[in-house]
Amino acid sequence: MRVLVTGGAGFIGSHVVEALAARGHEPVVFDVREDAESDVRDPEAVARALSGMDAVCHQAAMVGLGSGFTDAAEYVSRNDLGTAVLLTAMADAGVRHLVLAGSMVVYGEGRYLCARHGVVRPGPRAVTDLAAGRFEPRCPVCAEELSPGLVGEDAPADPRNVYATTKLAQEHLAAAWARATGGSAVSLRYHNVYGPRMPRDTPYAGVASFFRSALARGEAPRVYEDGRQRRDFVHVRDVAAANAAALEADSAPGALTAYNTGSGEPHTVGEMARALAAAYGGPEPVVTGEYRLGDVRHITADSSRLRTGLGWKPEVGFAEGMREFARARLRGE
Repeated sequence: MRVLVTGGAGFIGSHVVEALAARGHEPVVFDVREDAESDVRDPEAVARALSGMDAVCHQAAMVGLGSGFTDAAEYVSRNDLGTAVLLTAMADAGVRHLVLAGSMVVYGEGRYLCARHGVVRPGPRAVTDLAAGRFEPRCPVCAEELSPGLVGEDAPADPRNVYATTKLAQEHLAAAWARATGGSAVSLRYHNVYGPRMPRDTPYAGVASFFRSALARGEAPRVYEDGRQRRDFVHVRDVAAANAAALEADSAPGALTAYNTGSGEPHTVGEMARALAAAYGGPEPVVTGEYRLGDVRHITADSSRLRTGLGWKPEVGFAEGMREFARARLRGE
């Protein structure tokens, strides 16, 4: 299968290219990093790149929480306009198979259980609570403590920042394209991806990159809030394997299917920082109590649909992955 991999020179995209090639496919990289004309927002460039392709693996995106709302237009341009241009060109070229790099950020907060009211969805955390160090969401009905759990693909979307909003819009665009063309679309909702070639600390990098970059400078990783916020850290090679499995699957025509793509093993951010620091050889993390508006408290995945539907399972365990990542080269180093 000839597969156009947008963003194929990036962190996740480069691993997807390797995974596809190892399984006998012919990946073709389309990435502005390698060619200034390979901008997914350029209809002519995209149309040329789609010639002879059987499928598209769409990894190109502006990622991360960014810098508040000041870069909203750039997020929308790169993520949503770019996706619309790509899908239009796919419709014209007769390419009917899409795998989209989705994100768990579309859910907002994760799944919570109240002892009195069952499953509830707390709203965004108040600045006054965050400033006072009250980080845990409370039941929106009785204000009692909640127990976090695993979020499934059928949970309602509730994006809490600009990036999250653009990722949800990408899914809606892909679903509309699938209905209009009879194509098949899969969105792999990545959880916290880490591993070799991760970009260095920028406003758009993930927390694992921030911690790893600090250690490389001889500085202690700075852990926000109290370090007890839960995430699902999934290795980039496992994510690449999920992309290959999705491309090879017989997906339903005329619709978009979403799959959570996580390790299935929740860990706190503090745990991750300590494991990474220990593997690197110090220094120990510092819990700062600082916070970022737009961050959610707990978001961890139920990835059973991906396991049963596509026969995928993660291969890299948390401890093994952190040991490797502690010595891995970051992009930009």
